[in-house]
Amino acid sequence: MSFDPPTRLPAALLFDMDGTLTEPLLDFPRIKADMGIGDRPILEALAEMDAPTRATAEEMLHRHEEEAAGRSTMNGGCAELLDWLGEIRLPAALITRNSRASVRTVLQRHGLRIDVLITREDALPKPDPAPLVLACQKLGVDLREAWMVGDGVFDVQAGNAAGIRTVWISHGRGRPFSAVPTHEVADLREFWRWLRSLAATPSQSVFAAPTVSSR
Repeated sequence: MSFDPPTRLPAALLFDMDGTLTEPLLDFPRIKADMGIGDRPILEALAEMDAPTRATAEEMLHRHEEEAAGRSTMNGGCAELLDWLGEIRLPAALITRNSRASVRTVLQRHGLRIDVLITREDALPKPDPAPLVLACQKLGVDLREAWMVGDGVFDVQAGNAAGIRTVWISHGRGRPFSAVPTHEVADLREFWRWLRSLAATPSQSVFAAPTVSSR
């Protein structure tokens, strides 16, 4: 699926958390070593465990997540961007593979304004599109008029699977995966500048709908 250049703001923004709104603090190699899962994705490895093994591994994961949440730091421009979204009444959702408890710690620690929170307890995790669909349902917006914003491959894959625009935050690095985002920005400050330029354009009342690529 390809998209025409956007001519207006989206109806909603769906944000990843770690590495997107906050600086990445989770030490994934250490977590995986403690859980004994090798290099497999954490949640997918958990799903394959028997109940006793999973309970022990989940306890380790929760401990790591809470420790990281308590030390979390916002990425530059995060607070200003979310405040501005509140001012213009553009709804924002947070979609993460983390636990609800650890995410609430982050939100309370930094006083972040989020309209809808979707964690791994609520839906199948990214890269499945289910949490994006659920977020849009809760926000009351058309899925096609939302944008998924994140710094990881699962964010891009989930957005592509849902058929919506994806905005990949590069943090100045090359894209280390093959999934192709709709747009790329260096950081939240650049993303905010782009949003403000869209808000200032006279054509913002016309939403550029996605078109199916013929390739």
